[in-house]
Amino acid sequence: MNKKMIFRTVGEITLLESALLLIPMIVSLIYGESCYLSFLITAAIAFAIGLPLTLCFRKVNNAIYAKEGFITVSFAWVLLSLIGALPFFISKEIPNYIDALFETISGFTTTGATILNDIEAMSHGLLFWRSFTHWIGGMGVLVLIMAIIPSNSGHAIHIMRAEMPGPTVGKIVPKIKETAKILYLIYIGMTVLEVVMLLCGGMNLYESLVHTFGTAGTGGFGVKADSIASYSPYIQWVIGIFMMLFGINFNIFFMIIIGKIGTAFKSHELYWYIGIMLASTAAVMINIWGRYGSFGETLRTSFFQVSSIMTTTGYTTVDFDTWPVLSRLILFMLMFVGACAGSTGGGLKVSRIILLSKIVKNDITRALHPRSVNTVNFEGRTIEKDTINYLNAYFILYIFIYVVSVLLLGVFDGWADITSILSGVSACFNNIGPGLGQFGPACNYSSLTWMSKIVLSFAMLLGRLEIYPFIVMLRPSTWKQSRSKI
Repeated sequence: MNKKMIFRTVGEITLLESALLLIPMIVSLIYGESCYLSFLITAAIAFAIGLPLTLCFRKVNNAIYAKEGFITVSFAWVLLSLIGALPFFISKEIPNYIDALFETISGFTTTGATILNDIEAMSHGLLFWRSFTHWIGGMGVLVLIMAIIPSNSGHAIHIMRAEMPGPTVGKIVPKIKETAKILYLIYIGMTVLEVVMLLCGGMNLYESLVHTFGTAGTGGFGVKADSIASYSPYIQWVIGIFMMLFGINFNIFFMIIIGKIGTAFKSHELYWYIGIMLASTAAVMINIWGRYGSFGETLRTSFFQVSSIMTTTGYTTVDFDTWPVLSRLILFMLMFVGACAGSTGGGLKVSRIILLSKIVKNDITRALHPRSVNTVNFEGRTIEKDTINYLNAYFILYIFIYVVSVLLLGVFDGWADITSILSGVSACFNNIGPGLGQFGPACNYSSLTWMSKIVLSFAMLLGRLEIYPFIVMLRPSTWKQSRSKI
């Protein structure tokens, strides 16, 4: 294993975090807040950790294989979260470090689950950092490193595959560095566009940036206790539509930009994604009909909540926990479906749902006709048996981790009802944020014991990095075997 390369990359990530911490520090200075010192101290700590790692392992073999990619991503995200929690803790605005860590992991993993009881009492700088972690974690901080730091490694795709959500991450263009640049240019372009549109709706620059970070990273942190409810219908439509857009595979946007519109709109996953969202919106609309003043308000409310939950963003305009059972069940199921592969959204991903349904159909056909030769096709390609086995294993691990997390919460917080525990784990593991019951839109996760918060923090990391990086890092054999050229 190329341990020196892992340490150097983690050092570069820590130096990048040190630089990024200066942005909320400037925001704090603009608003005349004393919490700027907490950012300065944290940036100095990150710099003190990152610089030696980078300099000591500057001249190393750049080769990165699957194992190194998984371990680098896991280490980097844990260290990012541990350091990123310090401004909350040092400033005493979140005096408990476990709570600060929960909030930070929720930010970086774009979950949006919170322990804050009075969001509006927080300083501008810390609320900015809280939402900025969504934007950093949405596309992936290691993808950003690949975009801005020269690398001679021909295997950097393993880092991207380990960090980017979804089962089908690949190169847009032949060079991985150029792929990373293109992804971030699209990400930044869409971010700027949403900021401009929110400004046009009367939102000030600070709130436009904070809510755009929450939308782009599909995280859901904001500046008000009622999330998006107190904003105008125009603002709600803008955020609702952009949540849907950020849940689409970024490869599709690239195809549209270079003029291959026909290729872009041949995506089966895109049709399923839009179809599920529209069908769910229609079903919810019918089910909650009469609760709101007009057709337009009912449509906006239904679409916003479906878009928010399916893209795993977590913004709310109403307390959907008061909706009829059918609507709540639809939202609960959408927590697991998630957005598209290659987007900033969480969940199982629409592509996995499609593939799993095709695999089941194929197995049923084989059981009825044992001599028939059947293949699983997706997006015009035949899916190899290794990919099918990988997907089946992922799904089994997904269910296993979900069940274990639910049981652990039942042990550590037995006071909570079953609906709350099931939806709370679903919301954290699938990186959504608000659940149902005691973890619904009008509540938060502050009442949990510190052990439950650690369990859910780990679930958020597993959900964002899609299990395998942490499994590889925690396997004892990983540290004994020679480099794996997977």
